[in-house]
Amino acid sequence: MPMLLASFIVFSQEKIVTKSATITLEASVPSFQPVAGTNSNVTFVLNPATGEVASLALMKGFQFEMALMEEHFNENYMETDKYPKAIFRGQIEGFDIKNLTEDYKDYTIKGKLEMHGKSKDISADAKITRSGSRVTFISDFEVNASDFNIPIPALIKYKLDNKVKIQIIAVLK
Repeated sequence: MPMLLASFIVFSQEKIVTKSATITLEASVPSFQPVAGTNSNVTFVLNPATGEVASLALMKGFQFEMALMEEHFNENYMETDKYPKAIFRGQIEGFDIKNLTEDYKDYTIKGKLEMHGKSKDISADAKITRSGSRVTFISDFEVNASDFNIPIPALIKYKLDNKVKIQIIAVLK
């Protein structure tokens, strides 16, 4: 009997994973060239039984329109050789997978974002839907570069916003 109970607990904790979630970040200032990057190889995990989520993005995976922007992002700002990844771990408040439908439902996610050697509590809005076995998750939130000690040189401060808009889209099956 204990073995049956243990196997049921493990089965109920089964997670849904994708390795092709997309994160887009944007730190543009009006009147200047857009500063935006996209990473489409992000790992995103949802535990449908508990509403826990986790995401891992390799920072070198962000691609920018201009090669020079990408180089500056990796070398001068994110220091990706020293801080190669960003990790988010959180909880979807009031989540119950049985309540998901094909219509998006609004949720709040609270958790910790670890990036550039710093950790910060984050609260973000999310829209989640389910169609068959596919769960789609969309979240938009903002962080301040300064909260993660990401340097913005005075020379270009007027071109690059401290407030970084982040969007994550994950389709889990």
